[in-house]
Amino acid sequence: MHASGIEANFDGLIGASHNYGGLASGNLASDANRNAISAPRAAALEGLAKMRRLMDWGLVQGIVPPQERPLIAPLRALGFSGKGAGSDRDIWEGAFRSDPRLARQFISASPMWAANAATVSASADAEDKRVHFTPANLVSMCHRAVEAPGTARALARLFPDPERFAHHAPLPAHAAFGDEGAANHMRMSAGHGMPGVEIHVYGREAFDGYAGTFPARQTLEASRSIARLHGIAPGSCVFVRQSARAIAAGAFHNDVVAVAHLDTLFFHEWAFEDKPAALDAIRRAADGLFEPRFVEIRAAEVPIGDAISSYLFNSQLLRRPGANHLTLLLPMESAENSRVKAALDRVSSEGGPIGEAVFVDVRQSMRNGGGPACLRLRVPLTASEAAALHPGAVLTPALAARLEEWVRRYYREALAPDDLGDPALVDEIRAGLDVLTQILDLGSDFYAFQRASGD
Repeated sequence: MHASGIEANFDGLIGASHNYGGLASGNLASDANRNAISAPRAAALEGLAKMRRLMDWGLVQGIVPPQERPLIAPLRALGFSGKGAGSDRDIWEGAFRSDPRLARQFISASPMWAANAATVSASADAEDKRVHFTPANLVSMCHRAVEAPGTARALARLFPDPERFAHHAPLPAHAAFGDEGAANHMRMSAGHGMPGVEIHVYGREAFDGYAGTFPARQTLEASRSIARLHGIAPGSCVFVRQSARAIAAGAFHNDVVAVAHLDTLFFHEWAFEDKPAALDAIRRAADGLFEPRFVEIRAAEVPIGDAISSYLFNSQLLRRPGANHLTLLLPMESAENSRVKAALDRVSSEGGPIGEAVFVDVRQSMRNGGGPACLRLRVPLTASEAAALHPGAVLTPALAARLEEWVRRYYREALAPDDLGDPALVDEIRAGLDVLTQILDLGSDFYAFQRASGD
């Protein structure tokens, strides 16, 4: 491990309810594929293949377990009681039959996009020198607003040492504090264990008028609150407004138009509302720590529509161990767009910080609007912090093989829209998750259904 620390990637393991509900306003891919037949087994195996690649490169790759879906407790709270004894199967079947649009909010596999799980601050930036986590409240979308309790429970299990890791409650569940997690947060530094600059990107101010075509999900008030909770010095934080043009074009999160790693920021010309001011603020915050390197793609080279449809910037920007350049890990769709591919060829050949582009197949996720970067939560760690991770969720070749076998056994090959109401899904998915907690050594009380069965 490098003396300056590492960046661990914790990917969301795609859940067995993976489907195309088209639930996210402003997510063009999600809307375009609404009601298509999904392939949960293929989706999870694609995600694991991407995780394997990073593990094989020598990077620390962790796993965020899928959340339980369908989620029954909210349906009970909304008045669904089922027939007979009111079993969870009955409640799900009745809810889906009587109000399928509502029920679909509670069977989405959206927790797979771990970039929305939380905002993470490095211990080097925090006053108490601990890694800080705040689960995202995701209040902008009904199907995502139910994720925060499960996320908080998962993060507490994955990062258990209170001397090294600080866990905060999600921000209040109100639109004024809309928080989308790491998808609207970047960090730049000379090394992952060294002091850096936290870049919070927001789409609107909570108490100003907003009349955009699509929701601006992150508020400035949420970003400032997280910085306060994490104990980050004001001089180490930069608050940057996302471009309204980018949001209107379908960039529902900052990570659709920008990505950072170490001292490098890779971004689209339209990423920020006031680009010169944003870059100047980063330079000033980084003064004395490192010299920022900016790699910009101009709109004339790659129009914003191509950047969004190809998910050029929803890529993972990484430094492979021993390499003297950065690697972009991109979806195959970026290679298939001629303008995007030409821009990548230029960037990787001109001697700048980004030296290569590698493409992965995550098409099942892409059809719902999530690329390689959406699937992972970045966690900067020192050597001692990395040693304190929950070991059962750190990928090894043996664990990868075991998880692939588990997916093949417990995931359906296909899910059509009408299949989602099948009450058998409740038992199928729970059976698989029960085994998963054993594989990842999460304990027999990790999921709500496990705790209920133990009462």
